[in-house]
Amino acid sequence: MTAHTPKIVEIQHATVYRGDTKVFSDLSLEIVLGCHTAILGPNGAGKSTLLKLLSRDIHPVRREGSDIRLFGQDRWNVWTLRAKLGLVSHELQHQYLDHVRGIDVVLSGHYSSIGTYAHQQFSEGDRTRAAQIIDELGVGHLRDRHFCEMSTGEQRRFLLGRALIHQPLALVLDEPTSGLDVRACFQYLDLVRRQMRQGKTIILVTHHVHEIPPEVGRVVLMKAGSIVADGEKRDILTSQRLTRLFETPIEVVQTNGFYQVFPASNEIVRQREA
Repeated sequence: MTAHTPKIVEIQHATVYRGDTKVFSDLSLEIVLGCHTAILGPNGAGKSTLLKLLSRDIHPVRREGSDIRLFGQDRWNVWTLRAKLGLVSHELQHQYLDHVRGIDVVLSGHYSSIGTYAHQQFSEGDRTRAAQIIDELGVGHLRDRHFCEMSTGEQRRFLLGRALIHQPLALVLDEPTSGLDVRACFQYLDLVRRQMRQGKTIILVTHHVHEIPPEVGRVVLMKAGSIVADGEKRDILTSQRLTRLFETPIEVVQTNGFYQVFPASNEIVRQREA
Protein backbone atom coordinates (compact mmCIF):
# COMPACT_ATOMS: atom_id res chain seq x y z
CA MET A 1 0.00 0.00 0.00
CA THR A 2 1.23 3.51 -0.80
CA ALA A 3 0.74 6.73 1.09
CA HIS A 4 -1.92 7.65 -1.51
CA THR A 5 -4.03 4.52 -1.01
CA PRO A 6 -7.56 5.66 -0.04
CA LYS A 7 -8.52 5.00 3.58
CA ILE A 8 -11.78 3.27 4.37
CA VAL A 9 -11.58 4.00 8.09
CA GLU A 10 -9.76 6.76 9.98
CA ILE A 11 -10.53 6.92 13.68
CA GLN A 12 -8.44 9.33 15.74
CA HIS A 13 -8.48 9.44 19.56
CA ALA A 14 -12.18 8.62 19.80
CA THR A 15 -14.09 8.49 23.06
CA VAL A 16 -17.30 6.51 22.67
CA TYR A 17 -20.15 5.77 25.07
CA ARG A 18 -22.96 3.22 24.92
CA GLY A 19 -25.49 4.73 27.28
CA ASP A 20 -23.59 5.59 30.46
CA THR A 21 -20.81 3.11 29.74
CA LYS A 22 -17.55 4.37 28.25
CA VAL A 23 -16.47 1.73 25.70
CA PHE A 24 -13.53 3.54 24.10
CA SER A 25 -11.49 6.27 25.73
CA ASP A 26 -8.76 6.87 23.11
CA LEU A 27 -9.40 4.68 20.09
CA SER A 28 -7.31 5.18 16.95
CA LEU A 29 -7.57 2.88 13.94
CA GLU A 30 -6.94 3.17 10.21
CA ILE A 31 -7.84 0.69 7.47
CA VAL A 32 -6.87 1.38 3.87
CA LEU A 33 -8.67 0.17 0.79
CA GLY A 34 -7.32 -3.19 -0.31
CA CYS A 35 -6.05 -4.21 3.14
CA HIS A 36 -8.19 -7.16 4.23
CA THR A 37 -8.37 -6.83 8.00
CA ALA A 38 -9.66 -9.01 10.85
CA ILE A 39 -10.58 -7.40 14.14
CA LEU A 40 -10.42 -10.14 16.76
CA GLY A 41 -11.36 -10.02 20.41
CA PRO A 42 -13.37 -11.67 23.19
CA ASN A 43 -16.88 -10.66 24.19
CA GLY A 44 -16.80 -7.23 25.78
CA ALA A 45 -13.82 -6.06 23.73
CA GLY A 46 -15.83 -3.32 22.01
CA LYS A 47 -16.36 -5.01 18.65
CA SER A 48 -20.11 -4.32 18.52
CA THR A 49 -19.52 -0.66 19.35
CA LEU A 50 -16.93 -0.44 16.58
CA LEU A 51 -19.49 -1.86 14.14
CA LYS A 52 -21.97 0.84 15.16
CA LEU A 53 -19.30 3.50 14.64
CA LEU A 54 -18.70 2.23 11.12
CA SER A 55 -22.43 2.14 10.34
CA ARG A 56 -22.82 5.66 11.84
CA ASP A 57 -25.44 4.41 14.29
CA ILE A 58 -23.42 5.99 17.10
CA HIS A 59 -20.85 8.80 17.16
CA PRO A 60 -17.78 9.61 19.26
CA VAL A 61 -17.74 12.43 21.79
CA ARG A 62 -16.93 15.71 20.02
CA ARG A 63 -13.62 17.11 21.16
CA GLU A 64 -10.50 18.68 19.66
CA GLY A 65 -8.17 16.12 18.08
CA SER A 66 -10.86 13.44 17.92
CA ASP A 67 -12.30 12.47 14.58
CA ILE A 68 -13.78 9.62 12.57
CA ARG A 69 -13.68 9.60 8.80
CA LEU A 70 -15.00 6.99 6.39
CA PHE A 71 -13.63 7.14 2.85
CA GLY A 72 -12.09 10.51 3.73
CA GLN A 73 -15.28 12.19 4.91
CA ASP A 74 -16.47 12.94 8.43
CA ARG A 75 -20.06 13.64 7.40
CA TRP A 76 -22.11 11.23 5.37
CA ASN A 77 -25.58 10.76 4.09
CA VAL A 78 -26.16 7.27 5.51
CA TRP A 79 -27.69 6.04 2.24
CA THR A 80 -24.66 7.19 0.26
CA LEU A 81 -22.26 5.60 2.73
CA ARG A 82 -23.97 2.23 2.50
CA ALA A 83 -23.35 2.27 -1.24
CA LYS A 84 -19.62 2.23 -0.44
CA LEU A 85 -19.55 0.15 2.73
CA GLY A 86 -21.74 -2.96 2.90
CA LEU A 87 -22.50 -4.34 6.37
CA VAL A 88 -23.69 -7.82 7.33
CA SER A 89 -24.29 -8.17 11.06
CA HIS A 90 -25.94 -10.47 13.59
CA GLU A 91 -28.13 -7.60 14.72
CA LEU A 92 -29.49 -7.14 11.21
CA GLN A 93 -30.21 -10.86 10.88
CA HIS A 94 -32.12 -10.89 14.18
CA GLN A 95 -34.11 -7.78 13.21
CA TYR A 96 -35.16 -9.01 9.82
CA LEU A 97 -38.85 -9.55 9.13
CA ASP A 98 -39.81 -13.22 8.91
CA HIS A 99 -42.31 -12.87 6.06
CA VAL A 100 -39.98 -11.10 3.59
CA ARG A 101 -39.17 -13.09 0.44
CA GLY A 102 -35.57 -13.74 -0.49
CA ILE A 103 -35.60 -11.46 -3.55
CA ASP A 104 -36.99 -8.63 -1.41
CA VAL A 105 -34.25 -9.09 1.21
CA VAL A 106 -31.71 -8.22 -1.48
CA LEU A 107 -33.79 -5.40 -2.98
CA SER A 108 -34.22 -3.82 0.47
CA GLY A 109 -30.55 -2.92 0.35
CA HIS A 110 -31.43 -0.05 -2.01
CA TYR A 111 -33.27 1.69 0.84
CA SER A 112 -31.38 0.15 3.78
CA SER A 113 -34.77 -0.97 5.05
CA ILE A 114 -35.86 -4.14 6.83
CA GLY A 115 -37.95 -5.54 4.00
CA THR A 116 -39.58 -3.70 1.10
CA TYR A 117 -42.64 -1.45 1.12
CA ALA A 118 -45.27 -0.29 -1.35
CA HIS A 119 -43.91 3.26 -1.64
CA GLN A 120 -40.43 2.02 -2.62
CA GLN A 121 -39.66 2.00 -6.33
CA PHE A 122 -37.45 -0.61 -8.03
CA SER A 123 -36.53 -0.51 -11.70
CA GLU A 124 -36.34 -3.54 -13.93
CA GLY A 125 -32.56 -3.13 -13.76
CA ASP A 126 -32.70 -3.25 -9.95
CA ARG A 127 -34.64 -6.50 -10.05
CA THR A 128 -32.34 -8.01 -12.67
CA ARG A 129 -29.28 -7.08 -10.61
CA ALA A 130 -30.84 -8.60 -7.45
CA ALA A 131 -31.62 -11.83 -9.30
CA GLN A 132 -28.04 -12.02 -10.61
CA ILE A 133 -26.61 -11.58 -7.11
CA ILE A 134 -28.89 -14.28 -5.72
CA ASP A 135 -27.78 -16.69 -8.44
CA GLU A 136 -24.12 -15.86 -7.83
CA LEU A 137 -24.58 -16.62 -4.13
CA GLY A 138 -26.10 -20.01 -4.94
CA VAL A 139 -29.59 -19.34 -3.56
CA GLY A 140 -31.53 -18.55 -6.74
CA HIS A 141 -33.94 -21.39 -5.98
CA LEU A 142 -34.91 -19.63 -2.74
CA ARG A 143 -35.76 -16.23 -4.23
CA ASP A 144 -39.47 -16.55 -3.31
CA ARG A 145 -39.00 -18.32 0.02
CA HIS A 146 -39.78 -16.40 3.22
CA PHE A 147 -36.86 -15.41 5.43
CA CYS A 148 -38.21 -17.42 8.38
CA GLU A 149 -38.27 -20.59 6.23
CA MET A 150 -34.54 -20.41 5.46
CA SER A 151 -31.63 -21.93 7.33
CA THR A 152 -29.20 -19.63 9.12
CA GLY A 153 -26.68 -20.06 6.31
CA GLU A 154 -29.27 -19.26 3.65
CA GLN A 155 -30.36 -16.15 5.54
CA ARG A 156 -26.73 -15.07 5.79
CA ARG A 157 -26.33 -15.37 2.00
CA PHE A 158 -29.35 -13.20 1.31
CA LEU A 159 -28.09 -10.56 3.75
CA LEU A 160 -24.75 -10.66 1.95
CA GLY A 161 -26.66 -10.09 -1.28
CA ARG A 162 -28.42 -7.14 0.36
CA ALA A 163 -25.02 -5.63 1.16
CA LEU A 164 -23.76 -6.28 -2.38
CA ILE A 165 -26.69 -4.65 -4.22
CA HIS A 166 -24.85 -1.30 -4.42
CA GLN A 167 -21.56 -2.92 -5.45
CA PRO A 168 -19.75 -1.43 -2.43
CA LEU A 169 -15.98 -0.99 -2.30
CA ALA A 170 -15.74 -2.77 1.06
CA LEU A 171 -17.70 -5.21 3.18
CA VAL A 172 -17.87 -5.32 6.97
CA LEU A 173 -18.75 -8.81 8.20
CA ASP A 174 -19.77 -9.51 11.80
CA GLU A 175 -18.87 -13.10 12.77
CA PRO A 176 -19.99 -14.37 9.35
CA THR A 177 -19.96 -18.11 10.12
CA SER A 178 -21.37 -18.05 13.64
CA GLY A 179 -24.20 -20.58 13.97
CA LEU A 180 -23.34 -22.40 10.74
CA ASP A 181 -22.52 -26.09 10.47
CA VAL A 182 -19.20 -27.13 8.92
CA ARG A 183 -20.49 -27.40 5.35
CA ALA A 184 -22.35 -24.08 5.46
CA CYS A 185 -19.33 -22.44 7.12
CA PHE A 186 -16.98 -23.55 4.35
CA GLN A 187 -19.45 -22.55 1.65
CA TYR A 188 -19.93 -19.08 3.12
CA LEU A 189 -16.19 -18.53 3.50
CA ASP A 190 -15.80 -19.49 -0.16
CA LEU A 191 -18.30 -16.76 -1.07
CA VAL A 192 -16.39 -14.23 1.03
CA ARG A 193 -13.10 -15.21 -0.58
CA ARG A 194 -14.69 -14.84 -4.01
CA GLN A 195 -15.66 -11.25 -3.12
CA MET A 196 -12.06 -10.59 -2.12
CA ARG A 197 -10.79 -11.93 -5.43
CA GLN A 198 -13.27 -9.65 -7.22
CA GLY A 199 -11.77 -6.59 -5.53
CA LYS A 200 -13.89 -6.07 -2.41
CA THR A 201 -11.96 -5.12 0.72
CA ILE A 202 -13.09 -7.22 3.69
CA ILE A 203 -13.21 -6.01 7.29
CA LEU A 204 -14.00 -9.02 9.46
CA VAL A 205 -15.09 -8.47 13.07
CA THR A 206 -15.07 -11.67 15.10
CA HIS A 207 -13.98 -13.74 18.08
CA HIS A 208 -13.67 -16.87 15.90
CA VAL A 209 -10.12 -17.43 14.66
CA HIS A 210 -11.18 -20.16 12.22
CA GLU A 211 -13.25 -17.80 10.06
CA ILE A 212 -10.33 -15.54 9.12
CA PRO A 213 -9.69 -16.30 5.42
CA PRO A 214 -6.12 -16.82 4.15
CA GLU A 215 -6.38 -13.60 2.12
CA VAL A 216 -6.63 -11.50 5.30
CA GLY A 217 -3.17 -10.09 5.90
CA ARG A 218 -3.71 -7.84 8.91
CA VAL A 219 -5.13 -8.69 12.32
CA VAL A 220 -6.09 -6.22 15.05
CA LEU A 221 -6.56 -7.58 18.57
CA MET A 222 -9.06 -5.77 20.81
CA LYS A 223 -9.64 -6.23 24.51
CA ALA A 224 -11.66 -4.20 27.02
CA GLY A 225 -12.05 -1.26 24.65
CA SER A 226 -8.40 -1.06 23.60
CA ILE A 227 -6.28 -2.23 20.69
CA VAL A 228 -3.65 -4.48 22.26
CA ALA A 229 -1.90 -5.65 19.06
CA ASP A 230 -1.99 -4.77 15.38
CA GLY A 231 0.09 -6.17 12.55
CA GLU A 232 0.65 -8.93 10.04
CA LYS A 233 -1.43 -12.02 10.67
CA ARG A 234 1.54 -14.36 11.10
CA ASP A 235 2.96 -12.10 13.81
CA ILE A 236 -0.34 -11.54 15.63
CA LEU A 237 -2.03 -14.96 15.60
CA THR A 238 0.44 -16.64 17.95
CA SER A 239 -0.27 -18.93 20.88
CA GLN A 240 1.22 -16.43 23.35
CA ARG A 241 -0.76 -13.43 22.09
CA LEU A 242 -4.09 -15.27 21.93
CA THR A 243 -3.53 -16.82 25.35
CA ARG A 244 -3.25 -13.29 26.74
CA LEU A 245 -6.16 -12.02 24.69
CA PHE A 246 -8.66 -14.69 25.72
CA GLU A 247 -7.11 -15.32 29.17
CA THR A 248 -6.95 -19.07 28.69
CA PRO A 249 -4.09 -21.35 27.56
CA ILE A 250 -4.26 -21.59 23.77
CA GLU A 251 -2.28 -23.42 21.11
CA VAL A 252 -2.53 -22.03 17.57
CA VAL A 253 -2.35 -24.33 14.54
CA GLN A 254 -2.13 -23.15 10.93
CA THR A 255 -2.94 -25.14 7.79
CA ASN A 256 -3.78 -24.13 4.21
CA GLY A 257 -3.69 -20.49 5.23
CA PHE A 258 -6.35 -20.91 7.94
CA TYR A 259 -5.70 -20.70 11.66
CA GLN A 260 -7.39 -22.66 14.43
CA VAL A 261 -7.04 -22.68 18.20
CA PHE A 262 -7.01 -25.55 20.69
CA PRO A 263 -6.58 -25.79 24.45
CA ALA A 264 -2.87 -25.86 25.22
CA SER A 265 -1.60 -29.03 26.89
CA ASN A 266 -0.37 -28.91 30.46
CA GLU A 267 3.17 -29.55 29.23
CA ILE A 268 3.04 -26.54 26.92
CA VAL A 269 1.65 -24.37 29.71
CA ARG A 270 4.50 -25.45 32.03
CA GLN A 271 7.07 -24.66 29.32
CA ARG A 272 5.67 -21.15 28.88
CA GLU A 273 5.69 -20.54 32.62
CA ALA A 274 9.24 -21.81 33.03
